[in-house]
Amino acid sequence: MDRQLLGMEAERNAENWLVAQGLQLVQRNLRCRLGEIDLIMTDGETLIFIEVRRRKSRCFGGAATSVDWRKQRKILRTARFFLAGNPGWSHYPCRFDIIAFEGNEAPLWYRNAFQS
Repeated sequence: MDRQLLGMEAERNAENWLVAQGLQLVQRNLRCRLGEIDLIMTDGETLIFIEVRRRKSRCFGGAATSVDWRKQRKILRTARFFLAGNPGWSHYPCRFDIIAFEGNEAPLWYRNAFQS
């Protein structure tokens, strides 16, 4: 399987897993010139912007650590773009999470992985 298909599979698995945890999907794969957000979901009254990462192993720091400050900045800018275009969500508190798949292990959920 190529990397793009593996990434799409990881995003579907993350979405299904998060729905099973009680979250509700708002939007998947938001793309704009500023960046991309894999999943936007709600957890109660909190709007969550989620980055999904998959790595074969934890070599070189693993999946979650691959979301460096440059990627975080792109996610933050894309989240602001989403909120500007969807003012109904602007009163919701926001959170930035990472779902990390490493090897064949269960997903690791990093809630509030970084701040705006």
